[in-house]
Amino acid sequence: MAEYTLVADKSGELRMDAAAKAERYEIVAEQVRATLEGERDLLAGMVSIVCLLHNAFPYYFWTGFYRRVAERMLLVGPYQGTMGCLWIPFERGVCGAAAREGKTIIVEDVHAFPGHIACDSASASEIVVPVWDAADRLIAVLDVDSTIPAAFDDVDREHLEAIVALLRGKEALPVVTA
Repeated sequence: MAEYTLVADKSGELRMDAAAKAERYEIVAEQVRATLEGERDLLAGMVSIVCLLHNAFPYYFWTGFYRRVAERMLLVGPYQGTMGCLWIPFERGVCGAAAREGKTIIVEDVHAFPGHIACDSASASEIVVPVWDAADRLIAVLDVDSTIPAAFDDVDREHLEAIVALLRGKEALPVVTA
């Protein structure tokens, strides 16, 4: 279990240079590994990842998962930030494109992205990372938005892909009613 949540100062400069980002991601990845050690529930893993990432980076505005709930449909999952879109078909937006193509997509200017879904007009840039289960099936995407243009780069991509890979092998435990 992570002993503390790293909380970034979001009142000053939001951008981070590549070295500072990489160092911060290493700290967060270790927190995620410690938190998920022995945890088998997918939802608990998603919630923990969102919390740790969203609080650690000053340029993160919206951080969350969209779960694959049908062949070509995503439904909002655990997130932190302003109100998210509820349903996203694979044919629309950055999340849909990442799910459809099965690869991470970085968008420097969301307003220039064809078919962008403006869940919150404050978003300026975005990264979306596919999440795979142990059988290499797409189960979700991790979506991170920033209010600053071109906030995301290959440092974010590399580390976010490694962090969401920690969800492989987790299972959605059922809700039990008695």
